[in-house]
Amino acid sequence: LFFQMTTLGNLTPSSTVFFCCDMQERFRPAIKYFGDIISVGQRLLQGARLLGIPVIVTEQYPKGLGSTVQEIDLTGAKLVLPKTKFSMVLPEVEAALADIPGVRSVVLFGVETHVCIQQTALELIGRGLEVHIVADATSSRSMMDRMFALERLARTGIIVTTSEAILLQLVADKEHPKFKEIQNLIKASAPESGLLSKV
Repeated sequence: LFFQMTTLGNLTPSSTVFFCCDMQERFRPAIKYFGDIISVGQRLLQGARLLGIPVIVTEQYPKGLGSTVQEIDLTGAKLVLPKTKFSMVLPEVEAALADIPGVRSVVLFGVETHVCIQQTALELIGRGLEVHIVADATSSRSMMDRMFALERLARTGIIVTTSEAILLQLVADKEHPKFKEIQNLIKASAPESGLLSKV
């Protein structure tokens, strides 16, 4: 009998890791709403630094596609790895995950939603991790591919959510010592990056 418990998706900083996927220079002209995605990615990485959450970054074939865009500050990232495989789940990434005690949740964002993000998410839930995809920080060259990927992933029990929901879930309490700083990150609402346009 196959029976899936509803994933509640509670996040705590001590059991969470952020995955930033292939936010590279060569994708800038091709990816829909890439500017919006970059600005939301920046917020997430600032939030991760404030909350002491480890960050794992990959770059798809950087020799040909360039490195991570300059606007994204990778200071303090646990790992920045080149890859040719679409999924971020490389041996070095698995080793880094094994190295983080009690990791339960992965917050995943970057490009492209229907390729590297989708394949990474499916491999991670296959390994028993809970995956949160930040809808406003992931995109594709085509909105059709992006929207069908988000729908498919949501049906697989992956949590499709937003940057603001994630950051506030991680602080959880107005009395959290970093609440004010996190609040400053989200003072201006994140750009909608085409998510509310009629599909």
